[in-house]
Amino acid sequence: MHSSVSDIKRKQKEALLLKEISTLFLDVSLEYPAFQSLFINKVLLSPDKGLCSVYFYSPKGIEFFKEQLPQLKLFKPSLRKALSQRIRSRRIPQIVFVFDSQLEKQETVESLLDKIKTTEDN
Repeated sequence: MHSSVSDIKRKQKEALLLKEISTLFLDVSLEYPAFQSLFINKVLLSPDKGLCSVYFYSPKGIEFFKEQLPQLKLFKPSLRKALSQRIRSRRIPQIVFVFDSQLEKQETVESLLDKIKTTEDN
């Protein structure tokens, strides 16, 4: 039972971090138009809650994300400071930016299924 309570607490904190980081990122993307092609999909916390992985997706692909990553990294300190002012927590986790390739995989599978469907219809 203890692990399930811990998992629930972690999921709650992930949801809160997703909301706050998304809001802060929206403000930043208004100033930096290149960031408007980046979307935050999910936020995952490590089991010890010391590391927060922020998963981004871009329709322009992983190469575009890699181009923007150095600029994103410049915002880490101010992002953590803003989070510390918005969230009541003992510790604000370290932040890591990751490209979420799950949507690309999903789109590939869906396009393959569409091709199969059109082939069967003909």
